[in-house]
Amino acid sequence: MFVTGGLKSLLPHVLRRIIRCNRLSISNTSGMAEGYKQANVVILHKSLADDFEKFCHANAGPLPLLCRSKPGDWKCPSLSGDSDIRTDCLQYRIYEHGACTGTLKSLKEYSEQLKDMVTFYLGCSFSFEKAVQNAGIPVRNVEQKCNVSMYKTAVPCYGVSTFCCNLVVTMRPIPESKLEAAVLATSELKEAHGAPIHVGDPGLLGIQDLSKPDYGDPVHLHPGDIPVFWACGVTGVEAVINCRAPLAFTHSPGCMFITDLKNDNVTVRSSKEVPQVHCVSQDPLHYSIVSAEAAQKIKNLETLIGIDPGDRGIIHLLRQDELLKACLSISHARSVLITTGFPTHFTYEPPEENDGPPGALAIAAILQALEKEVAIVTDQRAMNLNKKIIEEAVQLGILKRPVPLLSYQKESADSALMFLCENGNPGRPRFDHLVAIERAGMAADGNYYNARKVNIKHLVDPIDELFLAAQTIPGVATTGVGDGGNELGMGKVKDTVKKHIKNGDVIACDVEADFTIVAGVSNWGGYAIACALYILSTCEIHDRYLRKAVGFPQISKKMGWLSALPSVTKEEKLLKTLVRHGVRSGKTASLEMEVDGLPFYDTHSVMIEKLLQEVQRGLS
Repeated sequence: MFVTGGLKSLLPHVLRRIIRCNRLSISNTSGMAEGYKQANVVILHKSLADDFEKFCHANAGPLPLLCRSKPGDWKCPSLSGDSDIRTDCLQYRIYEHGACTGTLKSLKEYSEQLKDMVTFYLGCSFSFEKAVQNAGIPVRNVEQKCNVSMYKTAVPCYGVSTFCCNLVVTMRPIPESKLEAAVLATSELKEAHGAPIHVGDPGLLGIQDLSKPDYGDPVHLHPGDIPVFWACGVTGVEAVINCRAPLAFTHSPGCMFITDLKNDNVTVRSSKEVPQVHCVSQDPLHYSIVSAEAAQKIKNLETLIGIDPGDRGIIHLLRQDELLKACLSISHARSVLITTGFPTHFTYEPPEENDGPPGALAIAAILQALEKEVAIVTDQRAMNLNKKIIEEAVQLGILKRPVPLLSYQKESADSALMFLCENGNPGRPRFDHLVAIERAGMAADGNYYNARKVNIKHLVDPIDELFLAAQTIPGVATTGVGDGGNELGMGKVKDTVKKHIKNGDVIACDVEADFTIVAGVSNWGGYAIACALYILSTCEIHDRYLRKAVGFPQISKKMGWLSALPSVTKEEKLLKTLVRHGVRSGKTASLEMEVDGLPFYDTHSVMIEKLLQEVQRGLS
């Protein structure tokens, strides 16, 4: 009997010969024949082969197709010189009408049936383990001399005919400091599943207990390790089970077919192809992946909006990369709640200023185009005004359809929780992300102040409570957009506001958001969020991560997303609408074509053009 020592350096054809002779005392091929590709195996009746091939192409992350044999062909010259698929896996499983009816060391007794069957060889993550180790990253399952952990998820694959199932993933614990290196090491090895499809809390994939894998062995995390999940070829096994074929065979999970093909050498890549990893949530722990090019574009947007045309000192409030992290979080959200409204002009009716609503509608428009749920919550007294503005925004082509308009009042201690969650259950939130843009924020004394230190609490509903409640709900993130420090969500920079902003010691908002976006004018922050979400949606690396490497790229929807972005023409028409409804400029109370005392033409119009230029820079 051979034992594991030295097997990792044996050539594939030698290993296959040893396996064929049933002379190995190992339970899986992880770490074997380092640097060579390994393959998952699915063997189906030829009548099912075309549909299964389509299923593989539709779910290329878990099922990268290395080779499809002809019916009855037991050899695979393109992958190996001397192989016989009937004998060259450590162990096989037999499935009859979807039920696993046994395990086998050889399929030779089924040679007659195999004459009408087709073998699919699918890429395997064992193939990338050497590349991960070469990057200085520990592979815990190899260290612990066990099979990798494999889990069924709640993520549905793209179904084709009778083939439909949920995604199966492998999990490898990776030290937090090595996350980006692990993504970089695997992202180009697409025939070995490529980059991870999830980094962080397993519950976000529907995995309840890491200590109880559905296939393979439990792999223990070291202190500081983060669970990282890759798409897994055992997804093909689940598809076989669900299709209920009269007879099918697969490898036993972890017992791969070892090919003669070496892993591809990763070449120098452009910034469009280089992935970055960013933490977007601590509870639950969640990281996102984006290309270096897309991340830089969003950082450029942040720089553009960070100027201070009003000389208010906001340069001191700027926080680097908040736009990127906020938009990565929003990109993962299913449902977003937006709030706006700053009744600074308390002697006028309506008292609202015109900074805020345009930015809020720009965010709502891109969210609609991205097919996310979106709603707006505002003051009860301003419901009719906002209803009219939304209706006209639809007529102007800014919005595809009306945005649901909500109001919030505190009626009991748990009102905020009841508003945000179904039946007040924190485990069932209605919204994944809350965005406040130029929304009056509560100061430390419980009052709401405009920039001139006037208390306007009588005009403001306690929407801050929703942001405070969101801090207690796992999975619900918040973003605040402001330009003066007295806006909802600016609590994160309140000490700086008190030090550098006029009247800051009184007006500073005390309520924090997870992400704080500071702009010269708050509307610009809204425009930048819309542009950043477009950039993320057109980033192939981020798109693949969002859809968990199943289904097809969403880039075909690009033109619809582009048309949802703010434009000079649309924003000009919207500002005219606000003026017609008596909504005034924040600084001057003017009913002219200006926002915060700055003229629309040559100031706001130029900013919109610059943001759009950055969006389209480098695009073909």
